[in-house]
Amino acid sequence: MSDPFEVWIDRGGTFTDVIGRKPDGRIEALKLLSESPAYEDAATQGVRRILSLADDEPIPDAALAAVKMGTTVATNALLELDGAKTLFLVSQGCGDILHIGDQTRADLFALKIEKPAPLPGRIVEVSGRLDSEGEEIEPLDAGPLRTALSRAREDGFEAVAIALLHSYRNDRHERAVEALAKEAGFEHIICSADASPLIKLVPRASTAVIDAYLTPVLRRYVKRVRDGLGKTPLYFMQSSGGLANADAFHARNAVLSGPAGGVVGMAMTAREAGHDKVIGFDMGGTSTDVSRFDGDAYARSGQAELGGRLLRAPMLSVHTVAAGGGSILAFDGERVRVGPRSAGADPGPACYGRGGPPAVTDANVVLGRIE
Repeated sequence: MSDPFEVWIDRGGTFTDVIGRKPDGRIEALKLLSESPAYEDAATQGVRRILSLADDEPIPDAALAAVKMGTTVATNALLELDGAKTLFLVSQGCGDILHIGDQTRADLFALKIEKPAPLPGRIVEVSGRLDSEGEEIEPLDAGPLRTALSRAREDGFEAVAIALLHSYRNDRHERAVEALAKEAGFEHIICSADASPLIKLVPRASTAVIDAYLTPVLRRYVKRVRDGLGKTPLYFMQSSGGLANADAFHARNAVLSGPAGGVVGMAMTAREAGHDKVIGFDMGGTSTDVSRFDGDAYARSGQAELGGRLLRAPMLSVHTVAAGGGSILAFDGERVRVGPRSAGADPGPACYGRGGPPAVTDANVVLGRIE
């Protein structure tokens, strides 16, 4: 092959869309199920089909200029509470900080406040304290912490989130705790000083927990794609709308990876059609994303609430709800509820004929909206 192909991929929870530009400029588009017994990875399979390669044929190193992806792997794992078993280490006396939150309420007069399920599987309070200037006023007590980390490892915990008071000024204690976690055998460790090195413990701790909860899921997926593509340069869309090399793609910046690609595509498509201001509605298999573009700049946010949880990271302003075509329907005795779990690609909604549960798509079939 004299000239390399270019490939762009949108990997959703139900479908994976692949667009390839051939050396002669022709565009080819494919849609595959994101999970199928017919292939190991939908993105890699899509690339093979674009290149007209057999399933067992390796992808030539020079065949592709690059593969650029947007993915909802992290988004869906968060919405469906399908992340890693996470241990949360926090300063003594602050174990309930994520449950209490910052007292923000969507409805001030609600008599019953429904809070999201906690992400950490276990919370351990850490002795030791820095003051507001970052000076140590109580040394770190490593003994009990070693015991807690060893026990968590034995109990199958996979990730560790660390958030200590005032670590945005001085991360000395967090680094010491991180070293103890590595000593205990943990590979996925997120310090709040790395995830969100800014003042305010609640958003900093919440961001670190979300990052730790999703990191093993994302890293496994990135590795699967990278292994399938060989030496091909691989880039992922970030929540901010920019691309990152696969090795620098962090879970905290991946939560809106797929939706961010939709926002950029919506804005560019509208502009080509002569529309400066547009509202985007992107309904996928697992989630629905709503956004806007006012013609001058993308709406951006440094902090967002996703599934009732605070995440502080650069991102495009997208409102995401766990309601897509594959969202599972359930009857609670009074009314039908949607999501947050999805039937996914396998088995998919009941109408796929694979023994799947009733989903939004099935309701539309029954109502005659889909034939």
